Amino acid sequence: MQALRYWDYYDMMDTFTDLYEKSMERQSFSRLYDVITSRENILLAYRTIKSNKGSKTSGIDGKTIADLKSWSEEDLITEVRNKLKNYCPKKVRRKWIEKDNGKWRPLGIPCILDRIIQQCFKQVLEPIAEAQFYNHSYGFRPLRSAHHAMARIQFLINQADFHFVVDIDIKSFFDHINHTLLIKQLWQMGVQDRKVLACISKMLKAEIDGEGKPTCGVPQGGLLSTLLSNIVLNDLDQWVAGQWEFFPLSKPYQSKVGERNAKKRTRLKEGYLIRYADDFKILCKDGETAQKWYHAVRLYLKDRLKLDISPEKSQIVNLRKKESEFLGFTIRANKKGKKRVARTGIKAEKKQKIKQEAKKLIRRIRSSPSALNALLFNSFVSGLHQYFKRATKVNLEFSRLAFDLKAYIYNNLRPVGKYEHPTNPPPTYKKLYKQSFKTFKICGVYLFPLADVKTVHTMGFTPTVTPYTKKGREKIHKRLRPDLGQEIGVLMKATLPHRSVEYLDNRISRYSMKMGKCEITGIVSPASDVHCHHYMPKQLGGTDQFHNLRIVHKDVHRLIHHTDHERVRILLRQYKINASQLEKINRYREQCRLRSIEQS
Repeated sequence: MQALRYWDYYDMMDTFTDLYEKSMERQSFSRLYDVITSRENILLAYRTIKSNKGSKTSGIDGKTIADLKSWSEEDLITEVRNKLKNYCPKKVRRKWIEKDNGKWRPLGIPCILDRIIQQCFKQVLEPIAEAQFYNHSYGFRPLRSAHHAMARIQFLINQADFHFVVDIDIKSFFDHINHTLLIKQLWQMGVQDRKVLACISKMLKAEIDGEGKPTCGVPQGGLLSTLLSNIVLNDLDQWVAGQWEFFPLSKPYQSKVGERNAKKRTRLKEGYLIRYADDFKILCKDGETAQKWYHAVRLYLKDRLKLDISPEKSQIVNLRKKESEFLGFTIRANKKGKKRVARTGIKAEKKQKIKQEAKKLIRRIRSSPSALNALLFNSFVSGLHQYFKRATKVNLEFSRLAFDLKAYIYNNLRPVGKYEHPTNPPPTYKKLYKQSFKTFKICGVYLFPLADVKTVHTMGFTPTVTPYTKKGREKIHKRLRPDLGQEIGVLMKATLPHRSVEYLDNRISRYSMKMGKCEITGIVSPASDVHCHHYMPKQLGGTDQFHNLRIVHKDVHRLIHHTDHERVRILLRQYKINASQLEKINRYREQCRLRSIEQS
């Protein structure tokens, strides 16, 4: 994780670990404001925001992270501290984005300085909250994903015969969060610094441009909003788990959910909750229990959290007879021999959206047949495959999509490309796809075939893998290797209009071959953090051929080319460059005809 390197560099690792451990012991925190406004925490927030693509989006004042580049560290720290003394956030810019179902979601985009302040708060509050969150809440949490939520559902269906689902849809959840209740929930979680709670209260009530001050809700788009929304629904998580999963032991009872429990079975509702943000399900054994859960949860949301449900979208589903939908997937319990197993696919609305987007990209290639547009199509296909390949029916689903689009793709691309079985495709294509599928070749780039995808086994989440403990970090480092297919998709999206097809293709192949590792430090990095260096610079006769390219971390790339001694010294310290790594960097600098860096 890039975040761990930042934590280490800004000396915040021990602070976050300490907050997490104290929160695990249910201690309270009354002096968090000093931690939030510490020099290290503010600089870490700036670095984190800067590495986020959203930093280029402006708020109501029209400023982005680029407008803060000229500020010194001291200027930034002083400005944040002064602003927080009598905090009054600027207006939030309203932006609307279309959802998959055709409706529109309101985003609230704070000004860049307010985003940095929110990040300062989030960094300190997150370890406290993470220590108390429910294990099977997966949305907007470190190292967790939609795939982990799906893995949990499949486990309960396959291994424990839970075939009834309670689907609850909270009506406009983010817009109806009760501010007073949220502040109380933070206090109960141990956040008992009144200065901190006062600032959060002001963030919640920040005026929305053109709409006025909100009386409830959190702005989707605010950096702190996802954490606050999880804190709100953590009450629901713990209450549901307390009704059965965490109920005190009294009578021997063998459960099929992986643990030996002793439970008093009378009057209890056997059920397990899986939540991703405000989208959640409770899996039950029978319809009667599901009915009890439906009404119990509806009343709990209404009475305790002041939230209403959408009756038309909330339902009980018998997975043996009908599909349920979750996070873009469909779920059903189909017969297999003497038992039932989870059968997952792609929801109908998503398939229609995929077809529309594919046609749009195909039209783009037809009107402008370039390598860049071909790579954009490949990025689209690769992203879909990476997300949906955990579905058990993924091969069938994408085969149908490919069949539905076959005539459209052929008729539109026949005039601008060559339709053939790939002959001598680049290494990336060979790694990701078979060569048995016919596809179009556009400006030297083979389009990825929609139909060529296989199911990948869905792995559950391991709660001990956390960035907030020493053992958890060790497990992260052992596992840390980017999902190459997903990262290659990111590389394909990069807009590099002045680069050759040879460079674009060899860059991806080199990244794939090196498994995402920097060729100098060996650090595994996501595609967004790597640069592709010409070992022999082009201005000195170097080429875009595979053997002349090197995958390096973007900051290491700066080390290779920098002539500013102060900046070089900072980067050497930040990445803890050792003697052998420095020797490699100097070899690269020698090829660029730059002076060697002295070992400090």
